[in-house]
Amino acid sequence: MIRQNQLIPALLLILLSTLLCCSQGQEKSDSFTSSNYEDLVTLFKEWREFQKPEINKGVPDYTAAAMAKQQQGLKEQQAKLAAIDPSLWPVSQQVDYHIVRAEMNGLDFDFRVLKPWSRNPCFYAVLYTSPSDVPALEGPWKYGTLCLWKYSFPLSDEEFADFRTKLQAIPKVLEQAKINLREDAKDLWFLGIRSKKKELSLLDELAQRLDEFHPELIADIKQAKAAVKDFTAWLEEKQKNMTAPSGIGIENYNWYMKNVHLWPYTWEDQLVILQRELDRALACLKLEENRNRNLPQLKPVENTEEYQRRHNEAVDYFMDFLRRQEIMTVPDYLNDTLKRTVKVAPAGQLRDFFTQIEYRNSLPLRCHGTHWFDLARMKHEPHPSSIRSVPLLYNIWDSRAEGLATGMEEMMMHAGLMDNCPRVRELVYIMLACRVARGMGDLKMHSNEFTLEDAVDFAVKWTPRGWMPKEGNTVWFDEQLYLQQPGYGTSYVVCKIHLEKMIADSSELLGESFRLKQFMDEFNSKGMIPLSLIRWEMTGLDDEIKKLQLGY
Repeated sequence: MIRQNQLIPALLLILLSTLLCCSQGQEKSDSFTSSNYEDLVTLFKEWREFQKPEINKGVPDYTAAAMAKQQQGLKEQQAKLAAIDPSLWPVSQQVDYHIVRAEMNGLDFDFRVLKPWSRNPCFYAVLYTSPSDVPALEGPWKYGTLCLWKYSFPLSDEEFADFRTKLQAIPKVLEQAKINLREDAKDLWFLGIRSKKKELSLLDELAQRLDEFHPELIADIKQAKAAVKDFTAWLEEKQKNMTAPSGIGIENYNWYMKNVHLWPYTWEDQLVILQRELDRALACLKLEENRNRNLPQLKPVENTEEYQRRHNEAVDYFMDFLRRQEIMTVPDYLNDTLKRTVKVAPAGQLRDFFTQIEYRNSLPLRCHGTHWFDLARMKHEPHPSSIRSVPLLYNIWDSRAEGLATGMEEMMMHAGLMDNCPRVRELVYIMLACRVARGMGDLKMHSNEFTLEDAVDFAVKWTPRGWMPKEGNTVWFDEQLYLQQPGYGTSYVVCKIHLEKMIADSSELLGESFRLKQFMDEFNSKGMIPLSLIRWEMTGLDDEIKKLQLGY
């Protein structure tokens, strides 16, 4: 029995216990945890909307205040993801979880290191003229940029309104860029100046097109061009006194490879791989040249008609080869994906690297053109997972896209594609040497051992036969991309090696039952995701997953 002098303390204790229980119950209900895959799908949709900046009348908000707000919100998105436990899911669903985590890490890396809105003038591109051959635009890009290939001229009423909004937004975007761009990154600013000068000529070409179909937009084009000229002059004035390197450093590079692109290769690993592949490419080229020394050299085409004939013949031969040799399943919707119409530059004009290859023989680049197979599959046979059915952000697809495209060049050569024309094998090794030389620029610009011009000079020097002219656009465009997007330049070669490792792993596991067509079809079915995740899902081997610390 409770005495009267004990009653009040007892009641207070009961009340305190009740309040504490209620508090604990409320805390538990507010703390979200899940092991349900559908919660990941829901979060992915929410994340993709969150990742976009706010856009007002065509102008995306990349101001310091907006980015600080988004950075804080990212912590909440990452906390929601961390509250989902995928450890008991099938590997295919765990793969989707790590894709979402990698994308969130990509935005985190943008905030902490790349900061494209505040250190990279190339980020503020005003228009893109053609689609990429990979799932999304390469490198960092801002939302709301005018993508010309998405419009048909003359414009429909709906297209016209959207087109004009984006065109009229250009001066406002560049005015905001002047406020946002505050960090010293000498080479990135140089590239920004170079890009803007190119955009001026593109706007002139667009003006001619609009003069025919929509003369009412000419005034908007003139204002856009004036804004680009003014912005270019502003960049030139600011860049004069800049001295800071534009690379991100080896420690940041390694974090990015591991946590965003999910590569099991460090900067140091990739340097070893690239040097080995450069030596191998150059040595094999010399062996091929000796083997073919009594054969006539490959002659470049002389006119557009000859090129178009050779090109179409190469496409038909390649497609037939894939089917006949049981390399992979080739559905009918892929038949015309590799065909292109190209106007041949007159003899005497500067011929850039890929023109030197293409004008001599179209087969090697048709192999690399399996990029277009990837895009067609995404359209006609999208992956059943909604997370994999759309292009991944931050170029996270680069190991899969560029690794396969580059790998196909040499793989198809070894499979017999060029047996009827041995001199074409030389082109394959020349392309490999070129890709390695470009990739070295990626590594050494980001370790700050190379300036941009050093990277350009290295690629020019080590590309055989002098086919990478410094005066051309290719080498500058490539090194610009690699300085903005760490790892892209090495992805061609390092991820080709990764793909070869996957073939070796699968053949080891399957023994005599291994079939290349079965491997390639399963490989292609996994979507445009990092090779480390594809390997895990296809083989069950988790050594790379452990190295990437993706366990639970």
